[in-house]
Amino acid sequence: MEEQQKHNLVLTKIVATLGPASSDVETMLRLIEEGVRVFRVNFSHGTLDEFSGLLANIRKASKISGRYIGALGDLSGPKLRVGKVVEGGVELRPGNLIQLTSESVVAGEEAPGEAPVFAVNQPALIAEVSPGERVLINDGAVALKCVASAEENNGRLSCEVLRGGLVTSAKGVNLPDTALSLPSLTEWDLRCVDFAVEAGFDFLALSFVRSAADVIELKERLRELGARPAPKPQAALQAASYGRGSEAFIPIVSKIEKPQALDDLDAIVEETDVVMVARGDLGVEMELEQVPVCQKQIIRACHHHGKPVIVATQMLQTMIESPIPTRAEASDVANAIFEGADAVMLSGETAVGDYPVEAVRTMRRIARRTNDFRKTEGLNFDPPQSPRHSRYRTAALAAGVKAIVQELDASLVVMWSQTGGGASYLSQNKLAVPIIAYSSSDEALRRLSVLYGVAPRFMERPENTDDFISEIDAMLIENQWASDGDAVVLVLGEPIGHPGLTNKIRVHYVGDI
Repeated sequence: MEEQQKHNLVLTKIVATLGPASSDVETMLRLIEEGVRVFRVNFSHGTLDEFSGLLANIRKASKISGRYIGALGDLSGPKLRVGKVVEGGVELRPGNLIQLTSESVVAGEEAPGEAPVFAVNQPALIAEVSPGERVLINDGAVALKCVASAEENNGRLSCEVLRGGLVTSAKGVNLPDTALSLPSLTEWDLRCVDFAVEAGFDFLALSFVRSAADVIELKERLRELGARPAPKPQAALQAASYGRGSEAFIPIVSKIEKPQALDDLDAIVEETDVVMVARGDLGVEMELEQVPVCQKQIIRACHHHGKPVIVATQMLQTMIESPIPTRAEASDVANAIFEGADAVMLSGETAVGDYPVEAVRTMRRIARRTNDFRKTEGLNFDPPQSPRHSRYRTAALAAGVKAIVQELDASLVVMWSQTGGGASYLSQNKLAVPIIAYSSSDEALRRLSVLYGVAPRFMERPENTDDFISEIDAMLIENQWASDGDAVVLVLGEPIGHPGLTNKIRVHYVGDI
């Protein structure tokens, strides 16, 4: 619709990773103008002071743009890496035998004729890998198979090279066949959590989630820091209700990038607030042909439970170096939206790429065209099933709102969502029109930045429903979001602004006050 293009009322949200190509305020402003609604700060690269500077720039760009932009802090998790390697790296060939150790060594400094010995940063890797299990280095470019455990080989893991290649310092390691007993939060992660709460990040992403217990551990840490509400009675009926009833709330984004997570997928999705399909490590730890199927399974589970889902990694990868993507990449973005993704994410494209602004512009063009096609062809999603079993009345009202929007061809949905819970439930019905969600809480409005179709807007809490309708009627016309006579569906409760009281659907015709 014309208004969406003109006023950035985007449906599918775009998450952009910050890096050297996009860390200044001017570039952030351009990215926001093109459609970015959440910026990702990768806690794997940089210092707390640098992260603080990036957050300050996000807030500055958000204020200048007049839009609520979310800041997502991405925790590193227990990432496995090789240690130091001699300059130039060590070339491994198929059939070579090498050793892995937790000792402090520099690979490539061995005596002539001796097998290379690589250090790794996690002792558990040495202790828990068994013969026959694979060890992958550098995103799977180099593949090893364990032939002797550390117990059998004087504390070192002996491996045969299956697929050779160059190994340099600090390359990542993946163990697709091994379930390590590593904690989900490292000491660095805990420092970053404390920092993120104090600094005011809007979301925290948890890497390498293996089970719902990992999500619960981060929740407990956030509760201790006052960044999550205490559990309430009947919490099982309303698990992870996206901040309902509390403005002190940092949503957790669970990154599904380990095969073990698929075994506990429903429990993870139920426990978390947002899910990310992190296809990078997922594509290393399982066969490539499994990744598209897993993506569909994860998105389907999120939709069933009424949870937002972000699809990430290599969506427009060639735009790191090219001003245009491949046709296959364009189809990848569109198919993620057709499947039901709430948001799509750019990583290297905006962090280190040569064309960060063009990448966002391209992604938004694809998203807009895909959503327009969904609307004109009547391609709808069934409403989420799991929220229907909760006692949160907005979940029940959402299906009625969707039917009314379709019947009246309404141009917008407008609601008051003080802490974001109501907007979250409504968003998960994937309406074909934008949802303008008002609140008097800046924190809650930034949390809405990742939700499909939701345009967060600030308003001081009105005295009553009539005042609210009068104010939104003027805003709709002033911003050219709607014209006189257009049907708008209102979702609200009385008294306005009290969390958990959303109980009314009202059809309003613009100008009829």
